[in-house]
Amino acid sequence: MLMAVALDWWLAEPRRWHPLVGFGRFAGWVERQFYRDQRIRGVLAVMLTVIPITLLAVWLSALSLVGGLWSIGLLYLTLGHKSLHQHARPVAQALAAGDEVTARYCVSQLVSRDAATLKVSAATVESVLENGNDGVFGALFWFAVAGAPGAVAFRLVNTLDAMWGYRNERYQRFGWAAARLDDLLGYLPARLTALTYGVVSGGHWRRALVCWRKQAPAWDSPNAGPVMAAGAGALGVTLGGPARYAKVWHQRPLLGVGQAPEGRHIEAALRLLRRGVLLWLGVWIVFNWLLRIWFHA
Repeated sequence: MLMAVALDWWLAEPRRWHPLVGFGRFAGWVERQFYRDQRIRGVLAVMLTVIPITLLAVWLSALSLVGGLWSIGLLYLTLGHKSLHQHARPVAQALAAGDEVTARYCVSQLVSRDAATLKVSAATVESVLENGNDGVFGALFWFAVAGAPGAVAFRLVNTLDAMWGYRNERYQRFGWAAARLDDLLGYLPARLTALTYGVVSGGHWRRALVCWRKQAPAWDSPNAGPVMAAGAGALGVTLGGPARYAKVWHQRPLLGVGQAPEGRHIEAALRLLRRGVLLWLGVWIVFNWLLRIWFHA
């Protein structure tokens, strides 16, 4: 885990031939072949896309001589820690320079909502907090539980949810399996991420936990709600509110307390993420050390 996190921070995501991009294209092909407005078709599509690749990860990580190297490489490919910094910091830099046009363009690479109508700082902070769970802590959690295959399966399902998990006419039934499986796999990581944001907030943990407890149930996503509510409370900002997706306005509940985010809060959100990763690595090292003592006693 340490080596994969270090590799991600050093190299970031591959600029070309990223496996998750290739998986997205494969999933698109499967959708074109399998699509019907039926839940069973969505279940079959998820099984066809996720199971073979996860089994390949099982085989690669179990190889006697190089399985450990494959595990490091596979976890590295599932992490987006450095990538989040590379996408969010240009937004903050553009805002600091007074260049809202560039900032709006940069944040459009992070979010799926209409860039012309979004609040730039708030959208970036929301993306950092939510993707901190999806692209970092969730992968680390499932790697700790089930090794590289666990991290791979989590990220594949998360990618399918991003593609098929919409509650619209096309995906209401076909995307049901991907959305529900993503909710299931992300349930524990999301709550640990929310707890992490509170713990590393620098003394604002109580506010983060209160926001999580009181506000998260109103959010439409059972996992994004705790993550974003706790993160907003930790930062002392207010997130949520109206947002336009595909030319349709959605009224989202408010999360957190305090003012609307400013450019400086983007770096504060990234700082939460970095501190959280260090905390998780420290806990994992101590846990493994205790296990070694226990089994050698």
